[in-house]
Amino acid sequence: MKSVNFVFCKRVISALVGIPFIVLAVWHGGVPLLFLTGLIIVLGLREMTKMLARLGLKPSLWLGIIGSFVLTGGAYFYGHGYPGPTITITLFLHLIATVVLYPAYSLQDAAGTLLGTLYLGLLNYCYLLRTLPDGWIWLIFMLTGTWASDTAAYFVGKTFGKTKIAPELSPKKTFEGTIGGILGSILVGYLFILFYPFLDPVKMLVLGLLLGITAGLGDLLESTFKRQAGVKDSSKLIPGHGGILDRFDSAMFTAPLAYYYIRFFIIN
Repeated sequence: MKSVNFVFCKRVISALVGIPFIVLAVWHGGVPLLFLTGLIIVLGLREMTKMLARLGLKPSLWLGIIGSFVLTGGAYFYGHGYPGPTITITLFLHLIATVVLYPAYSLQDAAGTLLGTLYLGLLNYCYLLRTLPDGWIWLIFMLTGTWASDTAAYFVGKTFGKTKIAPELSPKKTFEGTIGGILGSILVGYLFILFYPFLDPVKMLVLGLLLGITAGLGDLLESTFKRQAGVKDSSKLIPGHGGILDRFDSAMFTAPLAYYYIRFFIIN
């Protein structure tokens, strides 16, 4: 019990230190938010390449970083989702590398590096959310909805969890915890409706529901990576939380979902 409480205290302290930086970046938007997003992506790529290496691959961190710069730069200059050329350029970089670096860099190595680059690149949708009209509201909603889902799933699962949802993949994940996570994000949607009456209640509650579902899927995907790599956490960078992938795995699913949902159904 003492060890559990100690871990929980570390999680709280890390959140109290990190959240103000995130809130400031969200408030300012623009270059500060872009810089923070890019930094998180690079740190996440470092963790991803280490996990891929445990699978016998030889991923290229520097190629992943170059690809992430292309994706982030495209999000910044284009501003309306990912422009096609950025993904094409990123793909070409890895394909050309398999020729130039042959035989040291195989197609399997390139595939793993490209997967990690595109996966972490989904965090660019956090920046893109901020570029929408009233973007700071949408980005805060996505972040709080995602964190509420993760937190509610954790506590409900700990307290009431009995039915395993994916025992071979993530033994601690339960059906009860998943429902708690979904209800947590819906609650955030309800609170935003109270604070911002101009928001459509039905659309916001539906978005809260979708955030809860996709947050759980993002968490399970990262569990898949860790299970195959044979690690408990992606790193020990964030005390009490693990690594970048452990902390932002859900956001890599919820950010693009929120961006396109808001663009097509709320501000269209």
